[in-house]
Amino acid sequence: MIGTDSHTPNGGGLAGVCIGVGGADAVDVMADIPWELKCPKVIGVKLTGELKDWTAPKDVILKVAGILTVKGGTGAIIEYFGPGVDSISCTGMGTICNMGAEIGATTSVFPYNSRMSDYLKATRREGVASLADDFAENLVSDEGAHYDQVVEINLSELEPHVNGPFTPDLAHPISHLGKNARDAGWPTDIRVALIGSCTNSSYEDMSRSASIAKQALEHGVKAKSQFTVTPGSEQIRATLERDGLSETLRSVGGLVLANACGPCIGQWKRHDVSKGEKNTIVTSYNRNFTGRNDANPTDRKS
Repeated sequence: MIGTDSHTPNGGGLAGVCIGVGGADAVDVMADIPWELKCPKVIGVKLTGELKDWTAPKDVILKVAGILTVKGGTGAIIEYFGPGVDSISCTGMGTICNMGAEIGATTSVFPYNSRMSDYLKATRREGVASLADDFAENLVSDEGAHYDQVVEINLSELEPHVNGPFTPDLAHPISHLGKNARDAGWPTDIRVALIGSCTNSSYEDMSRSASIAKQALEHGVKAKSQFTVTPGSEQIRATLERDGLSETLRSVGGLVLANACGPCIGQWKRHDVSKGEKNTIVTSYNRNFTGRNDANPTDRKS
């Protein structure tokens, strides 16, 4: 599939080879003119083990970004494979593929599996799931497929990660984050936490956050920092409201925003700091470049 957005590769989470292009290329495609690109390399990411505890699918791509850097995927398609794939949810695979843009990849893709079939059925697309199941053997990599480069990650050993500031490939395992921040002189007082946006706004992601919020409320604790929540779609927003998760997030001190890009693309006017004031914000967004969220060049974005 050809799309006109940098997040088009999200479709790799449903075994699609989905590539984002510019307007001129899109016009060619719509005019039935063949679309051409230099044949990409293929980087294989072999996943073993399984996700456990608080390690999330997002941590897989944060780890990959730390290994390959922001330029390491340029001119390449990232293909995930191995036994660890089955421990990742379909929306989790979409998150990983979505952030492939941050390492310069042409696109990213996962092999079709039961997690994708379950997701299609849960979202009332049983017909698509049935058809995909019938052709499942054609939606996976060939036996003994050759890769130009192979990266291996043991999911059982993978820690939660925070990447940044100012670049998505400065990877910090959570056990090292505090020391790394102190050594670098980054402010450790977190001014704002922001969750959601396109990359981490599925029901799975939001329910994990709501679970922590619920535990905090049970112990009489509320958020000390500002806390914003951006649902990924109207369906997600409505489902969060239906199940009481939005109310849980609001009760702990969160502000539920519209299901739009919001602060991720700079639609955020801050009143808590002056421009140029050094401060730390933590987001689940996919991009943390200088000035990205609030036009403040001295934010430490992670």
